[in-house]
Amino acid sequence: MKKMLILCLGFIMSCTSTPSQKSSATNKNAEILVSESYGGGNEANFVIIKNEQELQKAIKGNTAVIDLDKAPVYPQFPKDKKVILYNLGSFTSGDHKITKIKNISVKDNVLYVEVPQYQSGGMEISVMSNPWFIFTVPSEYQFTSVQLKYSN
Repeated sequence: MKKMLILCLGFIMSCTSTPSQKSSATNKNAEILVSESYGGGNEANFVIIKNEQELQKAIKGNTAVIDLDKAPVYPQFPKDKKVILYNLGSFTSGDHKITKIKNISVKDNVLYVEVPQYQSGGMEISVMSNPWFIFTVPSEYQFTSVQLKYSN
């Protein structure tokens, strides 16, 4: 009876120590290539980037600050994924830079991108910002619009 109890307890402990597979699957589905707080468009919109040249042009065109001391580093264009440039629109204060994608899904031709909720640090200087980011999704995803979903 003791051996059976120890065996069951060992089985339960091994199950609880196994990391969740959902988070690793999400990382394979979506990846942020570039994310900036300034330089994006005034309106929320998206563009599907088709090749390496378009990716470099999008980064050059959206980067607001250029460091002349070092050459720009461009991410490599992934061959097996779609690359999307997403402009979040204009904000009057705070840092709305996207640093993490929690989950992605497609429903009714809409790509839903779940990102962490923006947390304000309190009193902030009122500065206009136009955040944008470039991310990847699986190439088989078919969609005609992109919508951000904020979650905690």
